[in-house]
Amino acid sequence: MYDLIIIGGGPAGLTAAVYAIRKRLNCLLVSPDLGGKANAHWIIEGVDTFNVINGADIVRRFRNEIEYLDFARILEKVTKLEKVENRFVVTVASGKQLEARAVIFATGADAVRLKVPGADRYFLRGVGYSTVSYAPLYIDKAVALVGADVMALRGAAELAQIAKQLYLVAPTRGELDTYLGRKLQAAPNVTLFEGWQPVGVEGDTFARKLTVKSPAGEERTLDVDAIFVELGLKPHTALVADWVQVDEEGRIVVNCSGETSVPGLFAAGDVANQPAEQVLIAIGDGAKAALNAYEYLLKCEEC
Repeated sequence: MYDLIIIGGGPAGLTAAVYAIRKRLNCLLVSPDLGGKANAHWIIEGVDTFNVINGADIVRRFRNEIEYLDFARILEKVTKLEKVENRFVVTVASGKQLEARAVIFATGADAVRLKVPGADRYFLRGVGYSTVSYAPLYIDKAVALVGADVMALRGAAELAQIAKQLYLVAPTRGELDTYLGRKLQAAPNVTLFEGWQPVGVEGDTFARKLTVKSPAGEERTLDVDAIFVELGLKPHTALVADWVQVDEEGRIVVNCSGETSVPGLFAAGDVANQPAEQVLIAIGDGAKAALNAYEYLLKCEEC
């Protein structure tokens, strides 16, 4: 039996594994890949990558350490997780069952993708899904943001402070009736397209244009330097959603220590109800969850 099993090989899971190993826990990281979304990088025209501060370099170092310590990882998908009495049982795709005294659940979340022609072609080349990470790089630019929920308006507010022109494409009314929504609508550099739907993305080596359509069928093409998509997140909680507390968005509810509603089960990164989807926050979550799992195991008499 392991002391700790970490499910998920993204920034949170990798960090948790490194910290757990340094605490001399008998731990295992289980994931079909290592690095998660940190393996993908936004490419910005005219900006050298060394000028951009991000968590990808830290994740790369943690990934290299786990790749070297091959005894501490299994590159398989987890198909089942259950708690049986005072232990956790993890089943992987090959059918093998693993047992642990504690688990860190760090399976991440995927952004809801923009499904229009050209969106996938320009993914990370002008079309992206993390405004909080990349908005500061578009000072004095023309940008579009698609979405109208809380996360979308928060990203739009950040862009409105720095962008020359912000096109806010809100397919639904969403949160536009809130204080933040009204503030954005009153901003001189914000043009609202309420009820309009994105229908296409065009460009050359980078995305340059977003075409939107009104409910009446009118189309407009917006010249932009970047398109941010904030249509929500899909947390990977299928393994635990029916026996662990989740919030209204389906993310696992955790306290400040990363503990879930189930003793011995911790959650870290984008799968948990954290305030922002960002690599550096996930890294911190992973470290915190590992240290608190270590404290839990020190004090647990029954596990």
